[in-house]
Amino acid sequence: MALKKLTLSVDEDVIRKAKGYSQRHETSLSKLVSDFLSKLVDSEGTRTPVVSRLRGILPRDVAVEEYRRYLERKHR
Repeated sequence: MALKKLTLSVDEDVIRKAKGYSQRHETSLSKLVSDFLSKLVDSEGTRTPVVSRLRGILPRDVAVEEYRRYLERKHR
């Protein structure tokens, strides 16, 4: 598989946390992002089972920012 560069814009705090995570798990950010993206859809563009299981977990009336704040509090 040929590798290509990808430029992403990510919040500084997210980058800091991701770098810490990657160091603790002895991997690179590139590998983490690649692994994550590969789990979103299969080669035919169909959602993978992992993504399908996650879909619909949150009620529709939950605001994204509200959920992010919840996750930040939970994982501090």
